[in-house]
Amino acid sequence: MELIKLEDVERFVGVPVEIAIQDEEGGERAPSVKKTVKKVQYCPDRTHIRFYFDDFYFLAAPLSSRVSQSENEWAAYDSESGLTYKVKKVQVL
Repeated sequence: MELIKLEDVERFVGVPVEIAIQDEEGGERAPSVKKTVKKVQYCPDRTHIRFYFDDFYFLAAPLSSRVSQSENEWAAYDSESGLTYKVKKVQVL
Protein backbone atom coordinates (compact mmCIF):
# COMPACT_ATOMS: atom_id res chain seq x y z
CA MET A 1 0.00 0.00 0.00
CA GLU A 2 1.16 3.52 -0.73
CA LEU A 3 0.03 7.09 -0.17
CA ILE A 4 -2.26 8.92 -2.58
CA LYS A 5 -0.70 10.38 -5.72
CA LEU A 6 -2.64 12.61 -8.12
CA GLU A 7 -1.17 10.90 -11.18
CA ASP A 8 -2.57 7.55 -10.01
CA VAL A 9 -6.17 8.77 -10.08
CA GLU A 10 -6.06 10.95 -13.19
CA ARG A 11 -6.86 7.81 -15.23
CA PHE A 12 -10.43 8.00 -13.91
CA VAL A 13 -11.12 11.44 -15.45
CA GLY A 14 -13.83 11.22 -18.10
CA VAL A 15 -14.57 7.62 -17.15
CA PRO A 16 -17.84 6.21 -15.74
CA VAL A 17 -17.09 4.88 -12.24
CA GLU A 18 -18.84 3.42 -9.24
CA ILE A 19 -18.01 5.25 -6.01
CA ALA A 20 -18.42 3.65 -2.58
CA ILE A 21 -17.48 4.56 0.98
CA GLN A 22 -17.19 1.66 3.41
CA ASP A 23 -16.58 1.47 7.15
CA GLU A 24 -14.03 -0.82 8.82
CA GLU A 25 -16.43 -3.77 8.87
CA GLY A 26 -16.82 -3.46 5.08
CA GLY A 27 -20.37 -2.12 5.28
CA GLU A 28 -21.34 0.77 3.07
CA ARG A 29 -21.93 4.11 4.81
CA ALA A 30 -23.83 5.43 1.82
CA PRO A 31 -25.18 3.67 -1.24
CA SER A 32 -22.63 3.33 -4.03
CA VAL A 33 -23.27 5.67 -6.93
CA LYS A 34 -22.34 5.65 -10.58
CA LYS A 35 -20.85 8.90 -11.83
CA THR A 36 -18.39 10.19 -14.39
CA VAL A 37 -15.33 11.88 -12.93
CA LYS A 38 -14.92 15.35 -14.44
CA LYS A 39 -11.57 16.17 -12.83
CA VAL A 40 -9.30 15.29 -9.90
CA GLN A 41 -7.24 17.77 -7.93
CA TYR A 42 -5.82 18.50 -4.52
CA CYS A 43 -7.92 20.60 -2.16
CA PRO A 44 -6.56 24.12 -1.48
CA ASP A 45 -4.79 23.12 1.75
CA ARG A 46 -3.43 19.91 0.13
CA THR A 47 -4.81 17.60 2.81
CA HIS A 48 -7.26 15.75 0.52
CA ILE A 49 -7.63 14.71 -3.08
CA ARG A 50 -10.95 15.55 -4.72
CA PHE A 51 -12.84 13.60 -7.37
CA TYR A 52 -15.16 16.14 -9.03
CA PHE A 53 -18.38 15.01 -10.71
CA ASP A 54 -19.31 18.51 -11.88
CA ASP A 55 -18.15 22.03 -11.00
CA PHE A 56 -19.37 21.81 -7.38
CA TYR A 57 -19.81 18.23 -6.15
CA PHE A 58 -16.86 16.05 -5.24
CA LEU A 59 -15.67 13.17 -3.08
CA ALA A 60 -12.60 13.96 -0.98
CA ALA A 61 -10.19 11.36 0.39
CA PRO A 62 -7.43 12.31 2.86
CA LEU A 63 -3.95 12.30 1.30
CA SER A 64 -2.65 10.38 4.31
CA SER A 65 -4.85 7.41 3.33
CA ARG A 66 -3.21 4.14 2.35
CA VAL A 67 -3.90 3.20 -1.26
CA SER A 68 -4.37 -0.14 -2.97
CA GLN A 69 -5.12 -0.29 -6.66
CA SER A 70 -5.47 -2.35 -9.78
CA GLU A 71 -6.09 -1.39 -13.39
CA ASN A 72 -9.84 -0.89 -12.85
CA GLU A 73 -10.11 -0.09 -9.14
CA TRP A 74 -8.59 2.34 -6.66
CA ALA A 75 -9.17 2.26 -2.90
CA ALA A 76 -7.90 4.52 -0.12
CA TYR A 77 -8.14 3.54 3.55
CA ASP A 78 -8.18 6.37 6.11
CA SER A 79 -7.12 4.90 9.46
CA GLU A 80 -8.25 7.99 11.37
CA SER A 81 -11.90 7.69 10.31
CA GLY A 82 -11.87 3.95 9.59
CA LEU A 83 -13.34 4.61 6.13
CA THR A 84 -12.34 3.17 2.78
CA TYR A 85 -13.03 5.20 -0.37
CA LYS A 86 -13.42 3.08 -3.50
CA VAL A 87 -13.48 4.12 -7.14
CA LYS A 88 -14.08 1.41 -9.72
CA LYS A 89 -14.37 1.74 -13.49
CA VAL A 90 -17.80 0.72 -14.79
CA GLN A 91 -18.12 -1.12 -18.06
CA VAL A 92 -20.49 0.64 -20.41
CA LEU A 93 -22.54 -1.71 -22.58
